[in-house]
Amino acid sequence: MHLGELSILLVEPSLTQRHIIQQQFDELGIRFIDVATTGEDAIAEMRQKKPDVVISSLYLPDMTGTDLVFRMRDDEELLEIAFMLISSETRLAMLDPIRQSGAVAILPKPFDAADLQTALNATLDYLETPQFDLEEIDTEILQVLIVDDSSMSRKHLRRLLEAVGIENILEAHDGAEGAALINQHFFDLVISDYNMPQMNGQELLDFIRQRSAQPGLPVLMVTSESNQNRLAAVQRSGVSAICDKPFTSETIYQLLQQTLRETN
Repeated sequence: MHLGELSILLVEPSLTQRHIIQQQFDELGIRFIDVATTGEDAIAEMRQKKPDVVISSLYLPDMTGTDLVFRMRDDEELLEIAFMLISSETRLAMLDPIRQSGAVAILPKPFDAADLQTALNATLDYLETPQFDLEEIDTEILQVLIVDDSSMSRKHLRRLLEAVGIENILEAHDGAEGAALINQHFFDLVISDYNMPQMNGQELLDFIRQRSAQPGLPVLMVTSESNQNRLAAVQRSGVSAICDKPFTSETIYQLLQQTLRETN
């Protein structure tokens, strides 16, 4: 699939903003665009014709973009649709739920066509997993644990791992469940979120390094956390690599290659 083939539902109440974004769509050769001005209209439009991706403003007349994506994720008919946020909001408390929902991208305002193209390329990654080989690594024997309270994030990560031939994958929805699985199984790699209930990523990492039977287990932290003190603490605890949410498949594959090569 190419960018020009994407079908997009743009959810934007501002006529001025719609015109600006439409111009950028035109620059990228994107033609299949529907528009909604409220969250309820967007949901109705999705039920009538499913888009490849919903691109939404954060503040809508009847709900927020956060409300919209969570309505989508709670609906069996809509949960697989990719979601992208466009917003000038910078507060973590407002953006983190969007990241945790498995959004393919968060595009800050102002942006240009090149920024939009980068974000839409992440959508293509979500829709069609790119081919990538992990060199000199026997992926068929690898045992991987994914720890994330977002089912969408777990599903996306599993799909990327399976695309490179990793089949032995277990999942945990928080650090406590992840720690229990580490006590029961041998793993070659843990991919963990940071912000989770019960036991967060920092606490899980400390458990692995200090109290588990696998203290040298590689841990890749995939997180929306932006607090530099917390990230520094994770690095001091011995994380193997840190990747931001939302992420591209290329970034994940590069970190997998780096992390697994260092342990083989």
